[in-house]
Amino acid sequence: MEGEFGNFIEVLSSIFVCLFYSYSLGKIVPKGKTRLLCVVPVVCLFLYLPLHLSSVHLGGATAFFISWLGSFKLLLFAFGKRPLASDQSISIGRFMAIACLPIEIEEIPPPKHQNGHIKTDPSPSKPHLNGQNGNTPHPRSAKSTTLNHVIKGFLLVILIGILYYSEHFHPNLILVLHCLYIYLLLEFLLVMVGVLAQALLGLELKPHFNEPYLSTSLQDFWGRRWNLMATSILRPAVYEPILDCSTRFIGRKWAPLPAVMGSFVVSGLMHELIYYYQGRVKPTWEVTWFFILQGSCLMVEILLKTALRGRFRLPTPVSVVLTVGFVVVTCFWLFFPQFLRSKADVRMLEEYVAFGAYMKNVAQTFQKWLSSS
Repeated sequence: MEGEFGNFIEVLSSIFVCLFYSYSLGKIVPKGKTRLLCVVPVVCLFLYLPLHLSSVHLGGATAFFISWLGSFKLLLFAFGKRPLASDQSISIGRFMAIACLPIEIEEIPPPKHQNGHIKTDPSPSKPHLNGQNGNTPHPRSAKSTTLNHVIKGFLLVILIGILYYSEHFHPNLILVLHCLYIYLLLEFLLVMVGVLAQALLGLELKPHFNEPYLSTSLQDFWGRRWNLMATSILRPAVYEPILDCSTRFIGRKWAPLPAVMGSFVVSGLMHELIYYYQGRVKPTWEVTWFFILQGSCLMVEILLKTALRGRFRLPTPVSVVLTVGFVVVTCFWLFFPQFLRSKADVRMLEEYVAFGAYMKNVAQTFQKWLSSS
């Protein structure tokens, strides 16, 4: 465990050096191809760094935060796009935090006055990966959201304890538990990172999840509720360029379809990369096919909604059961097998034990030091 922490510190040091270099580029190199050529070596290094970590948790988090989100943010930065490039000068601290953490700042623009009146018309909404325009619904109040996170944290602890005895449960039940575990772990991790970033930066941050278990459609699940940080990066990096290009050839009406599929393909490939970092096993491409299936079904959903034009709508409880059920069943089929074959689930539980033993040793050492002083 100590050796892994040492490797992690080395990885963090490399990341900070690269981000300082990237921040300096923004001051002296104009956006465009020249800045892109300067940023590409950093992106390549970001793709290499997780290979220095053997821990499922540290390696997986570094792969998601840096190799995927961080690399995409730097590529957008090369062309002068947000979140790292902004109209106002950004401080190096905020630049590094936004670049290496999965956070998105909640920007509340001041009201604009025109002829003595306050302008209340909102700006045009950005296109979603689900093929529709609109903003993500605001989450519940801060008090209820905090209580919700506390409850999910307790559920995560209980679930980890249950998974230690997974050999006593039916394999299908284990898959259900892993679905819950991945969701709770990912949300808990992202919330903790968000709280830390909010405390350090003093900024209002957008939520990462919006109760995905209440999704009424695949558009709702992938575009407005699940892992909104990844969605916010895929939108400008993949969805919008493909949308603009497709519009020239097939028109605005059908352009969202290839844009949606392209976003899901890229997401699948990045998940394959994260799986490789965690297990170091040859990809089976099941995860990519999972996202291709999700993208294909979402495209069909868009076509059906366009054809029906709101004339037919399933009851909300039925829509929720069908949507969440479809995502869970396809996870069982394509998303989790590679994860389980690499024994990543077993290694994650072993890491909890090793971390507990390490912290116990640190506490005992500190107590002895206090006693002797």
